[in-house]
Amino acid sequence: MLKKIVLSLLLIIIITGCSLNKEPKKFYLNDKYYGSSNFIATSSSEIPKKESFVLYTYNNYCNFAIPCDTIFTTFMEKYNIDFVSIPFAEFKNTKYYKTVKYAPSIIIISKGKIVAYLDANSDEDLIKYQDVEAFETWLDKYIYFEK
Repeated sequence: MLKKIVLSLLLIIIITGCSLNKEPKKFYLNDKYYGSSNFIATSSSEIPKKESFVLYTYNNYCNFAIPCDTIFTTFMEKYNIDFVSIPFAEFKNTKYYKTVKYAPSIIIISKGKIVAYLDANSDEDLIKYQDVEAFETWLDKYIYFEK
């Protein structure tokens, strides 16, 4: 009996440990986000509900040495990918604001759910706002760039 309990606990630990170290599963954005390189302006009421897309929320000013929209536009033009964009004041009216509290931010959304995002309040994410290659490397963990 004790052997069964120990084996069961060991199995649970192994399964839990494996799932915690799992790499994120890459996915395709909805087709309409491939083929051009635009910021698609939206409002909180028009934000896609069940789609997979990249959302850019921004302030009317930028404190970064290189404006982050320049970094994002360079990436978008390289891969012909559109980002949905929304001003942060309007973003606060979305369900995503419960998770993402600072702008600017890039939010990766799969079927309406946040997969990952850049935190403007994080020193660790700063390089991704200022370097196209660092941004591309981060995004490449989550989405396929070409359809």
